[in-house]
Amino acid sequence: MGKTYERIDGRLRAFIEAQPVFFTATAPLDGDGTVNLSPKGVTGSFAVLDEHTVAYLDFAGSNAETVAHLRENGRITLMWCAFQGPPNIVRVHGRGEPVFRDDPRFEELLTHFPDVDPAPHGLRAVIVVTASLIRDTCGYAVPFMAYEGERDLHRKRFEREDDASLSRYFEKKEHIAASIDGLPGLPLPLPPRSARDPREAAPQA
Repeated sequence: MGKTYERIDGRLRAFIEAQPVFFTATAPLDGDGTVNLSPKGVTGSFAVLDEHTVAYLDFAGSNAETVAHLRENGRITLMWCAFQGPPNIVRVHGRGEPVFRDDPRFEELLTHFPDVDPAPHGLRAVIVVTASLIRDTCGYAVPFMAYEGERDLHRKRFEREDDASLSRYFEKKEHIAASIDGLPGLPLPLPPRSARDPREAAPQA
């Protein structure tokens, strides 16, 4: 039997923070538009901000469907599955917002991700999700699968890029500045970051 939760805390929070992968689902308002479903990984790139708010880092890729859908209507669902241990599926339904690099909130949001260096992954935005419905279900049909480790291919592909070359890469892709259905996607060229990363230590006197 599924259960509805009022907040993300306790065992529920521990469960979602322990999963090495989660999934995001978004869709445009147009009933004939393209529904998007994406897997998300990279250890340290997801964070619980408070009992009703989560966030994850949006890294470089060949499309920007999630960003485009959130810019249009904000609807998003996140899902975590237990592939090991007791069966469980958790879904967070809510409203999402892409916070871009020139947003005054961007640098402060990055402080919630101390265990990952986003620079080698071509960080594009921080996706912030405010939960409106939090539920779990049994997950009895989800198979057991072993987690062997992260792939290093994404980091290796994008760590050699700077802002200018990343912008050129994105501009060459058909579905970055606009979604598959033509909705506005990632702002290009990449906006400059608004301030120095507050995680960096202040210079010694």
